Amino acid sequence: MITTILSLYIASILNPFASTEPVQAMGIYPQGKYLASLLHAAPQPVKKTDKIAPVLKATSSIAVDIDSGKTLFESNVHEKRAIASITKLMTAAIVLDENNLNEVVTISREAASVPGSKIWLYPGEKIQVQNLLYSIIIHSGNDAAWALAEYNAGSVEAFVDKMNEKAKKLGLENTHFTNPAGFDDKDNYSTAYDVSILGRYIYRKSFVRHAAAIKELSVTSVNGDITHNLQSTNDLLDSYLNVKGLKTGHTEKAGLCLVAITENEFGNRILTVMLNSPNRFEETKILTDWAFRSFIW
Repeated sequence: MITTILSLYIASILNPFASTEPVQAMGIYPQGKYLASLLHAAPQPVKKTDKIAPVLKATSSIAVDIDSGKTLFESNVHEKRAIASITKLMTAAIVLDENNLNEVVTISREAASVPGSKIWLYPGEKIQVQNLLYSIIIHSGNDAAWALAEYNAGSVEAFVDKMNEKAKKLGLENTHFTNPAGFDDKDNYSTAYDVSILGRYIYRKSFVRHAAAIKELSVTSVNGDITHNLQSTNDLLDSYLNVKGLKTGHTEKAGLCLVAITENEFGNRILTVMLNSPNRFEETKILTDWAFRSFIW
């Protein structure tokens, strides 16, 4: 116990991104790679020799053990691709790192008019940060993402600069952002591998673990006059798998995308990423089922 406490103390000094959550999660940072040699890493799952990898049609896909970070399956994981609303995971990460949930945002006319998936915010509406975060995680609201970006940085342009700086800090070497919602743009891209790192990072946050598992929720403006009904875009939340979230995405250029967190009966958790899948939910189930049957924790 003393050794563990001392290790965490050392980590907090050497790594400004360290947290008191599982130490192995710090491996996503350059500093964490050095610390991993000093601290006890999580046990890595071991593959059974008789298991053959599944055949998936997604352009890029990956499965990762949440605790150890070990890659269990990968296919074309470093190809740069449009990721649609999975972009909102970075938007949420910055806001959760820098803002309080009870802060109040005044919705601009520009944010209210953002097209695509939205929760129908009104210009001048006042709403808490936490309700906008629920709106992007559960409902994938583009208007909510725009409003959070404006509130956090003063402008969408300044917020995008933060997104790209955060990507560098997380070690997302093949990722670049141009907007906080995930609209198609040749310079708004990532890879399955980088998305898996971002997914592990943001899933450490208790708010995200809570919000990503919600199927339906109603949120209101501060004065209670305006109600927004949110419905999850993740069809796996009610499946036979114990899916905990995390984020869907879909645009013409990105295709159907999904980042999912799933836990088995023994408490082992994996993160899967599907980019441009013909059936993101079915292929996620195939990959998840294979991973839990093919590895021993």
